[in-house]
Amino acid sequence: MSARAVRVLAWVLSGVAVALTAIATGLAATAGTVDLGWGGLGIVMVLVFCTVGLMITTRHPRNPIGWIFCASAVVNGLGSLAAGYADYRQAGSGSAGSLAEAAAGYATVSWIPVVLVPVAFVPLLFPDGRLPSRRWRPVAWCAALGIAAAFLTSATLPGPLEDYPGLPNPYAIDSVVRTVGEGLSALVVLCVLVASPLALILRFRGAGYKQRQQIKWLVWAGALAAAMITIGTAGYDLLTPAVANVAILLSVLGLPVATGIGILRHRLYDIDVVINRTIVYGALTVTLAAGYLGSVLVFQLVLRPVTHGSGPAVAVSTLAVAGLFRPVRSRIQAVVDRRFFRRRYDAARTLEAFGVRLRDQLDLDALGNDLVAVVRDTMQPTQVTLWLRSRR
Repeated sequence: MSARAVRVLAWVLSGVAVALTAIATGLAATAGTVDLGWGGLGIVMVLVFCTVGLMITTRHPRNPIGWIFCASAVVNGLGSLAAGYADYRQAGSGSAGSLAEAAAGYATVSWIPVVLVPVAFVPLLFPDGRLPSRRWRPVAWCAALGIAAAFLTSATLPGPLEDYPGLPNPYAIDSVVRTVGEGLSALVVLCVLVASPLALILRFRGAGYKQRQQIKWLVWAGALAAAMITIGTAGYDLLTPAVANVAILLSVLGLPVATGIGILRHRLYDIDVVINRTIVYGALTVTLAAGYLGSVLVFQLVLRPVTHGSGPAVAVSTLAVAGLFRPVRSRIQAVVDRRFFRRRYDAARTLEAFGVRLRDQLDLDALGNDLVAVVRDTMQPTQVTLWLRSRR
């Protein structure tokens, strides 16, 4: 395809996805079933997938990851349209016809290709759009067949629809073959979801510096999404369901954004700073939160004879945590740099030692040699030249 045809196709797919989502939102609003929370997040999801897919396909048309994002946005728009139409028919006539039942059945299982295709194929193809080697072709074929089988077996599940309990599945098949296929497809998809990150790890081990920076973006986004899913699931009762769901979905949306940054190489080398800040402030938040809760309990026990209620304990604990913020952050930063960013830690120590020598060194030639040595140790340039201007 020519470059013009590629751009036109990418824009058409993005436009179709946005149009389908807009029509679905209008139908849901007419039926009175629009959900501002999930509906708004669904719109954001389509926009993010369209934007990232459009940027990748127009710049790297041979990379299938961009087309996967565009196709996922279209499939998500179709699912939203099907759900909106089913809601509209049920709200209008109180019952659903055959077409509305089919739409409800598709809307119930439309999440399978939208979620599983990017999750399975992006780690296999990232960042250049090619498999790590020919040996990974069976994994790609298993992913395609497993996802297709999971979609078909879920679409033919007997009984009422999961998202529409009042509607029976119009395509239900009560057969042993379907049950066996459901179990096999689930097993295949599970194996693929384990093999895909493994392919990314193996690619990272044999990659050069630039490709490693690209992979770091995706790994960071995946780790952040996994952490948010774990926290949101574990604290589902502690947090409100809306907050937990929003946090999980926003963290998942970071995956296409990180993928776009890695492939397009926009601010590619900022990933080390992002990882550093994530580790530091994540550890700082956990440490201060644990310290705050512990100090509240301790001060409540200590101040109970002279105070009533937990107000003084909370106030004292808040002041103590505020005072500990800076020293704890500095300590955690030093530990993180020493453990994960050894090169930066060594550079900081070299500069600190040079500052001490600078106060005591009077010989200009020796000072120049020390300065050149510091630049070599910290910056590691290919060549260092020191120019001094004499004053007369």
